[in-house]
Amino acid sequence: MKYKTLGNTGLKVSTICLGTMNYGGKGFFGYMGNLDQKEVDEQIKTVTEAGVNYIDTANIYSEGL
Repeated sequence: MKYKTLGNTGLKVSTICLGTMNYGGKGFFGYMGNLDQKEVDEQIKTVTEAGVNYIDTANIYSEGL
């Protein structure tokens, strides 16, 4: 996995980001996907084992679900 340093913090952030817009599937975001908790757990496990530490969890996704 490749990482970039976040500003002057020393924090190393993966260059690959996992987007979570399809988690929950509530409201408008249901059109983009509707992963259940088991599928989400598997996906998170897979990406963290691969070294991804950048996960987009905007609170607007699935109306905050």
